[in-house]
Amino acid sequence: MTEDFTEALNQNRDGWNIAMGVRFVRVTFDEVVAELTIGPEHRQAYGIVHGGVYSGVIETIASVGAAMNAMRDGRSAVGLENTTAFLHAVREGTLRATAVPVMRGKRTQVWDARVEDERGRVVSTGRVRLLCLEPDAKLAGRAVAVEP
Repeated sequence: MTEDFTEALNQNRDGWNIAMGVRFVRVTFDEVVAELTIGPEHRQAYGIVHGGVYSGVIETIASVGAAMNAMRDGRSAVGLENTTAFLHAVREGTLRATAVPVMRGKRTQVWDARVEDERGRVVSTGRVRLLCLEPDAKLAGRAVAVEP
């Protein structure tokens, strides 16, 4: 049986995920799936979903997957690079984002992601490269810790 951490992640969402309405659907070591329903806070001036929303949700699900895997060794993970492509404009509905690992190393991980609209059309894709940090690592001058 595959461990599923969905409930724990939904109970401990951070500020960005709360503000964007990101809900985790499935969180395992091998796949992270999240959804968000488009509202005014997601749209740019033309009334379509802002590219930063796609980049943000792709980084979020890849980071969650990488962190889950890094925690097995007492490490944490932070993003180094996020490449996101915008394929189709979306104005409304629910988006589903899925990330899967491409490579899970001791020092770095690479995750691929796709975002689909309600019809199953791929509207955005991305790849995130992440750095695995040692347990005593500092980030921006402080020990790595999940903030409340």
